[in-house]
Amino acid sequence: MRDWFKGGEPWIWTTAGAVALSLVMVYAVVWMTAVQGLGHWWPKPLVETTVTEPDGSVKRLIGELRDKEEISLLRLRESGYDIKSDDRYTSRYLFKQGNRDVYGVDFKWIPAPLLGEFNYPKDVISIERHEWGSFFGHLKSVKENGQVVAEGEAAWPELQKRLARSSDLFNEILSIEKHDIGEVNYSLERLRLKQRKLELLGELTDQAMAEISQERQKQDAAFAKLQARLDELRARNARDSLTAEIQDGQVIEIPFSKIADVIKPNDMGLLQKVGHYLQKLYEFIVDDPREANTEGGIFPAIFGTVMMVLLMSVMVTPLGIMAAVYMREYAKQGPLIQTIRISVNNLAGVPSIVYGVFGLGFFVYFLGGNIDALFFPEAHPAPVFGSPGILWSSLTLALLTLPVVIVATEEGLARVPRSIREGSLALGATKAETLWRTVLPIASPAMMTGLILAVARAAGEVAPLMLVGVVKLAPSLPLDGNFPFLHLERKFMHLGFHIYDVGFQSPNVEAARPLVYATSLLLVITIVVLNLFAIRLRNRLRERMRGLEGV
Repeated sequence: MRDWFKGGEPWIWTTAGAVALSLVMVYAVVWMTAVQGLGHWWPKPLVETTVTEPDGSVKRLIGELRDKEEISLLRLRESGYDIKSDDRYTSRYLFKQGNRDVYGVDFKWIPAPLLGEFNYPKDVISIERHEWGSFFGHLKSVKENGQVVAEGEAAWPELQKRLARSSDLFNEILSIEKHDIGEVNYSLERLRLKQRKLELLGELTDQAMAEISQERQKQDAAFAKLQARLDELRARNARDSLTAEIQDGQVIEIPFSKIADVIKPNDMGLLQKVGHYLQKLYEFIVDDPREANTEGGIFPAIFGTVMMVLLMSVMVTPLGIMAAVYMREYAKQGPLIQTIRISVNNLAGVPSIVYGVFGLGFFVYFLGGNIDALFFPEAHPAPVFGSPGILWSSLTLALLTLPVVIVATEEGLARVPRSIREGSLALGATKAETLWRTVLPIASPAMMTGLILAVARAAGEVAPLMLVGVVKLAPSLPLDGNFPFLHLERKFMHLGFHIYDVGFQSPNVEAARPLVYATSLLLVITIVVLNLFAIRLRNRLRERMRGLEGV
């Protein structure tokens, strides 16, 4: 036994067990997140039952059964429910009754003793709306300009045909509002700033003013044309509507222009459910958010996260490598360099919010404010770079991850054998040539390791971004088709902040909960993809270096 301990085998098995336990915990968290999040878009059956109210009246209920839990009868009686039973505990169900514009709330807990028999009628419909969330009810009729064109069994096929037409019109309207009119507004704003700049410089001549006025008239004409097209499309899209009976017997009329999708969840086969699920999952990835970020997609957050990480990588990599090369290869080793190394290591432990405060004070207010004063006086008092944006967020995270890159690069440089440097110098190469052609290529895998660690940390940071650029909803992406195409001054959306906003700031907590899990899973996948790309690049560099060593 003593020899067994001396041989170190217990520590090997302990280490292996710790690694295995860590992997199990990581996979368990990812699995739980995937199960809770990815099941959100699977079509859930609609239950029709009855509810006994405290006054003894019986009302109908239509909704999705979302959760079930055991609860004390004493607690229910204290809440005002008069339930006669000798049992101490009973069950209660969480129903999504939808129709928030009618009832005020989407979700409702109901004790099991107050519920009647559960039925699953095949004709009940679930409507996904652009506003006010889901709508549940029985389809009555389809109308055109207020006149019934189909009702009863004929209403469903007519609804599907007209919904496809309405969806095409809605997408065309959205494209004009978001892209075409956005470009016109951007051009008009640039003209305003150009005129203001010429005024400040005293160069606003009659000819320049005439050119600006001519261009403004051209943009106004384009805007008027687009507005007329919008009015025409909206009028066409307002033609059709449907009527449906909800749980309390009211018949509600809903314009097709407010409908995103309609399904009969109780009458769908397996293939139909799979197709619907894949469609909604795709929309979640590529669409913009709506309804306070609790519905729709999260593409702007994905785009903002990836773009910020790429900008941060471009900034931190050369800066960290140059700092490490100087301290390891050029600087005279002594107390000063040792103090700098200790300071760099300590910076890795500084809370991220401190970097956010520094970024807000130095980058945004000082640096950005001076840039505005020197180069964008025409925009005053509205800030350009003097307000939080993706540039300052990337720089802040570059400072946050700089110690990681410096330490990893220094470790890589320290592993390069001294004989390689001496052999290069002996063959007549200068110190710079030796560094550039020999040392840095061999140390490049370590540099990539530092970048991988930096990307993994930066992609998940939220606290500093709340101060230097991230917002709940960004109307425009930082990259678009308007000159200069890359708008570093713009605010952006981020997956991490989206999770915080939906999970803790949403007015509809139950509706937001599945999206928190789904967005968390997508953030993990995004980080993994970015890291895999960097790891692939690092492995290719390692193979190349092994080939050079074998020559």
